[in-house]
Amino acid sequence: MTSKGTIPPIFTNDTSRRIVHVDMDAFYASVEQRDRPELRGRPIAVGHEDGRGVVATASYEARRFGVRSAMPSRRARELCPELIFVPSRIAYYREVSAQIHDIFHRYTDVVEPLSLDEAFLDVTGNKLGLEVGTEVARRIKEDIRRELNLVASAGVSYNKFLAKIASDFRKPDGLCTIHPSRAIAFIDRLPVEALWGVGPATARRFHEMGITTAPQVRALPLSVLTDVFGQAGVMFYKFVRGIDDRPVLAERVRKSVGCEETFETDIGALDALRAELSAVAEELARRMRKAAFAGRTLTLKVRFSDFTTITRSTTRPGAWPADPAALSEGGCELLSGVAIPPEGVRLLGLSVSSPVSGVSEGSGGSGSSERAAPRSEQGTLF
Repeated sequence: MTSKGTIPPIFTNDTSRRIVHVDMDAFYASVEQRDRPELRGRPIAVGHEDGRGVVATASYEARRFGVRSAMPSRRARELCPELIFVPSRIAYYREVSAQIHDIFHRYTDVVEPLSLDEAFLDVTGNKLGLEVGTEVARRIKEDIRRELNLVASAGVSYNKFLAKIASDFRKPDGLCTIHPSRAIAFIDRLPVEALWGVGPATARRFHEMGITTAPQVRALPLSVLTDVFGQAGVMFYKFVRGIDDRPVLAERVRKSVGCEETFETDIGALDALRAELSAVAEELARRMRKAAFAGRTLTLKVRFSDFTTITRSTTRPGAWPADPAALSEGGCELLSGVAIPPEGVRLLGLSVSSPVSGVSEGSGGSGSSERAAPRSEQGTLF
């Protein structure tokens, strides 16, 4: 077993990179407050207020009441009676996101989008020749505020895991740098839930083992972690030692395309569910054509009235066509194997995965292989 912070001989730790994670603060809500002065300083939620609605984003004024993303709108209203619901304008948010990415590309073309409101940037070899990664992050934050009147938080470190944790550390309007020499001390403050890849189920498994903190994970042998968590155990073993060698990818291979529909009222009749699935299949086919995506696995997602969610999948030798009829037929076959409870179904979804060819989603810049990151001495990077 290795001692605290010691890198085992089978792994190496490259601390020469400068990685920035930029995360927009309450992005959708902030855009709405920016464009509508009467909403500024008020608790708002982007989403639908009806009984089936879910909060997409809550302003920080609403978060003080406990309102959070993905929370049912009804519960959000209970927590904050003064909450103002604003309909989502996703197409407009995409436009604003593109403006933010234009700012990113002034500094580097090695940009990996995670969503509309966050991205990784490798600024080791940035366009302005800035030596300090924190200075790059500071300038990006200032550009976003000055030009778009929006607020971003940023984290800076030598890998993606630490940069992402750092961006969340001083929100909102935060800027946090984790230097290689301070990485282990920072990690030692983390609960297991903060480790990348640890969701509720994995956290419960750790807790059952009596493990609640990152240092306790570090004390576990690699063999134990892989026995319990499989390949993810290797990832956890490396993260708690400050190791994450994943590159920032300026181009990503799309792994799936999907869509889903939440119903106004629960549906229990199989014929009605098949009709709804036909509409979902039509939208899925449209998205597949737009993304030029082809995949071999079709997955059905079913959420019941009590929010229990199940999936059923089928894989074929060739690709599923972007054809509504074929997708609907495949989805209905999967649905026939699902026992529909008397209370009914609240959501149906379909997705296609297992791509048959690498279809890339360009981020607008050159790949990281075109911009070699120069190595610098530790201490000049941050």
